[in-house]
Amino acid sequence: MAQPEYLRIAADLRRRISAGEWGPGDQIPTIPELCEHYRVSQTTVRNALDLIRNEGLVESRARAGTRVRPRPPIHRMAADRYRTTPGGKSTPYTRDQGIGWSEYRLDKRFERVQADTELAALFECEVGERLLARHFVFYDNDQPTQMSTSYVRWSDVAGTPVADPINEPWPGGTRAQLGSLGIRVTEVTESFTAAMPNELEAATLRIGSGVPVLRYTRRHIADTGRVVEVAHPIVRRGDTTVVDFRIRLDD
Repeated sequence: MAQPEYLRIAADLRRRISAGEWGPGDQIPTIPELCEHYRVSQTTVRNALDLIRNEGLVESRARAGTRVRPRPPIHRMAADRYRTTPGGKSTPYTRDQGIGWSEYRLDKRFERVQADTELAALFECEVGERLLARHFVFYDNDQPTQMSTSYVRWSDVAGTPVADPINEPWPGGTRAQLGSLGIRVTEVTESFTAAMPNELEAATLRIGSGVPVLRYTRRHIADTGRVVEVAHPIVRRGDTTVVDFRIRLDD
C-alpha cells in the first residue's frame, strides 16, 4: 500500500530539518510554496505540518509563519544525583539541569489526601493513611522541564516547615527536608516507563502531543526500612533526557 502523501512530506521535512537546511528559528517555506514544491494540496501540506508540529520540530505563530523550534539541550540524570552536596544551594533537579539557584523556579501546590491502593502499595502502608501531596512544576529559568507529585506521610510532617509550601524550594531537596525531621534516608529507588504525554503533561511542559515523556516513580527509604516519600509520577520530556546508571560489580 502506498504511503499517504502527508506522511511522505512530513518525512522529507524532518530530513531537511535534521540535515540543517533550516536551523533553529529559521522560517520554513510557506504553505503555498510547499504545495508548489511537493505538487500537493494545501490540506496535505497542513496535515504534514501538523504532524511535525506535534513532534515538537516546528512551531507556528500568527503572521510569523512556521519556524524550526529550537531543540532543548540534552540533560543527563546522573546515578549519584541524590547524594548530599556540601555547601551552597542545590537540589537533585538543579544538578540534573546544571543550573544555579537563581535560575531555578518552582510552582507548587499542597493538599492533604489519603493513600489509595496504588499509593498504599508504594508506601507499604494501609489504604487510607493520611498523606501530604505536593504538586510541583520545575523551571530551568522560564522553561518548564519537569513536573511531579511528591507524597510524604502526614504523621511525619504535620506542623513542621516541610508541610508549608512557602519553604519551597528547599535547599538539598527531599532528603534534606526529611533530615531536618530526624529521618535519615539511606536508600532511593526509581522505576521508569516511557509513553506519549497526556493533555496536562503536554500543556505543562509546553511540548507537542507527539513528543514522548519519561515517567518515573521514586521512593525515599529511611534507615529503618520505612518508605518516607513517594514521588509518583515524575515527568520529563523523553527525547532530551538521558538517565545514566553506574553498576558496580564484585568479582
